[in-house]
Amino acid sequence: MYVMIVAWDLSRSAQTVEGLRSYLRDYAVEAFSEVPGMALKVWFSNAKRQIWGGVYLWESAELMPLTKPAAPSRSTELIGYEPTSVSVFEVEAVSAQGDAWRAFADIGLAMHDADGEDERS
Repeated sequence: MYVMIVAWDLSRSAQTVEGLRSYLRDYAVEAFSEVPGMALKVWFSNAKRQIWGGVYLWESAELMPLTKPAAPSRSTELIGYEPTSVSVFEVEAVSAQGDAWRAFADIGLAMHDADGEDERS
Protein backbone atom coordinates (compact mmCIF):
# COMPACT_ATOMS: atom_id res chain seq x y z
CA MET A 1 0.00 0.00 0.00
CA TYR A 2 0.97 3.61 -0.49
CA VAL A 3 0.25 6.83 1.35
CA MET A 4 0.02 10.05 -0.64
CA ILE A 5 0.05 13.46 1.04
CA VAL A 6 -1.24 16.39 -1.03
CA ALA A 7 -1.13 19.93 0.39
CA TRP A 8 -1.87 23.49 -0.63
CA ASP A 9 -0.59 26.72 0.84
CA LEU A 10 -3.70 28.84 0.30
CA SER A 11 -1.85 32.16 0.64
CA ARG A 12 -2.07 32.78 -3.15
CA SER A 13 -5.72 31.69 -3.40
CA ALA A 14 -8.98 33.53 -2.88
CA GLN A 15 -10.14 30.29 -1.24
CA THR A 16 -9.78 29.72 2.53
CA VAL A 17 -9.84 26.66 4.78
CA GLU A 18 -13.19 27.81 6.12
CA GLY A 19 -14.57 28.20 2.60
CA LEU A 20 -13.44 24.72 1.54
CA ARG A 21 -15.38 23.02 4.33
CA SER A 22 -18.65 23.28 2.40
CA TYR A 23 -16.92 21.50 -0.52
CA LEU A 24 -16.31 18.56 1.84
CA ARG A 25 -19.84 18.52 3.27
CA ASP A 26 -21.67 19.06 -0.01
CA TYR A 27 -19.54 17.02 -2.42
CA ALA A 28 -16.12 15.55 -1.70
CA VAL A 29 -16.67 13.15 1.21
CA GLU A 30 -19.34 11.21 -0.66
CA ALA A 31 -17.68 11.51 -4.10
CA PHE A 32 -14.41 10.03 -2.84
CA SER A 33 -16.18 6.95 -1.48
CA GLU A 34 -16.28 5.65 -5.07
CA VAL A 35 -12.60 6.10 -6.09
CA PRO A 36 -11.16 2.76 -7.29
CA GLY A 37 -8.06 1.65 -5.41
CA MET A 38 -8.33 4.27 -2.69
CA ALA A 39 -8.77 2.62 0.70
CA LEU A 40 -9.05 5.83 2.73
CA LYS A 41 -8.83 9.61 2.46
CA VAL A 42 -8.42 12.05 5.33
CA TRP A 43 -8.61 15.80 4.73
CA PHE A 44 -6.56 18.11 6.95
CA SER A 45 -6.23 21.83 7.52
CA ASN A 46 -4.48 24.49 9.52
CA ALA A 47 -6.81 27.50 9.48
CA LYS A 48 -4.27 29.77 11.18
CA ARG A 49 -1.63 29.11 8.50
CA GLN A 50 -4.20 28.51 5.69
CA ILE A 51 -2.89 25.05 4.77
CA TRP A 52 -5.29 22.54 3.21
CA GLY A 53 -4.80 19.00 1.96
CA GLY A 54 -5.49 15.32 2.02
CA VAL A 55 -3.86 12.05 2.99
CA TYR A 56 -4.75 9.10 0.77
CA LEU A 57 -4.20 5.40 1.41
CA TRP A 58 -3.87 3.58 -1.93
CA GLU A 59 -4.04 -0.18 -2.53
CA SER A 60 -1.42 -0.08 -5.32
CA ALA A 61 0.85 2.32 -7.18
CA GLU A 62 -0.91 1.58 -10.48
CA LEU A 63 -4.19 3.10 -9.26
CA MET A 64 -2.60 6.18 -7.69
CA PRO A 65 -2.19 9.49 -9.54
CA LEU A 66 1.41 10.61 -8.95
CA THR A 67 1.36 14.38 -9.36
CA LYS A 68 -2.14 15.65 -8.55
CA PRO A 69 -5.22 14.91 -6.48
CA ALA A 70 -7.32 11.95 -7.55
CA ALA A 71 -10.46 12.44 -9.57
CA PRO A 72 -13.16 13.42 -8.53
CA SER A 73 -11.24 16.20 -6.74
CA ARG A 74 -12.30 19.77 -7.46
CA SER A 75 -9.66 21.22 -5.14
CA THR A 76 -7.36 22.51 -7.89
CA GLU A 77 -10.30 24.20 -9.61
CA LEU A 78 -11.55 25.77 -6.36
CA ILE A 79 -8.11 26.83 -5.11
CA GLY A 80 -6.90 28.02 -8.51
CA TYR A 81 -3.58 26.17 -8.77
CA GLU A 82 -1.93 22.76 -8.44
CA PRO A 83 -0.94 21.48 -4.97
CA THR A 84 2.01 23.12 -3.25
CA SER A 85 3.40 19.67 -2.44
CA VAL A 86 2.74 16.03 -3.29
CA SER A 87 4.58 13.23 -1.48
CA VAL A 88 4.21 9.47 -1.92
CA PHE A 89 5.50 6.82 0.49
CA GLU A 90 5.20 3.07 0.86
CA VAL A 91 3.22 2.10 3.95
CA GLU A 92 5.19 0.26 6.63
CA ALA A 93 2.35 -0.38 9.11
CA VAL A 94 -1.00 1.01 10.26
CA SER A 95 -2.52 1.16 13.72
CA ALA A 96 -5.70 2.50 15.28
CA GLN A 97 -7.04 2.99 18.77
CA GLY A 98 -8.31 0.08 20.84
CA ASP A 99 -9.11 -3.10 18.93
CA ALA A 100 -9.60 -1.18 15.66
CA TRP A 101 -5.90 -1.74 14.84
CA ARG A 102 -6.75 -5.38 14.04
CA ALA A 103 -8.56 -4.28 10.85
CA PHE A 104 -5.23 -2.86 9.61
CA ALA A 105 -2.92 -5.54 11.03
CA ASP A 106 -1.85 -6.99 7.67
CA ILE A 107 -1.21 -3.66 5.93
CA GLY A 108 2.34 -2.50 5.29
CA LEU A 109 5.78 -3.73 4.36
CA ALA A 110 6.86 -4.24 7.98
CA MET A 111 4.07 -6.75 8.47
CA HIS A 112 5.41 -9.11 5.79
CA ASP A 113 8.74 -10.82 5.24
CA ALA A 114 10.80 -10.50 2.04
CA ASP A 115 8.68 -13.21 0.36
CA GLY A 116 5.44 -11.36 1.08
CA GLU A 117 4.42 -13.77 3.82
CA ASP A 118 2.68 -12.50 6.93
CA GLU A 119 5.37 -12.18 9.65
CA ARG A 120 2.88 -13.05 12.39
CA SER A 121 1.98 -16.49 10.99
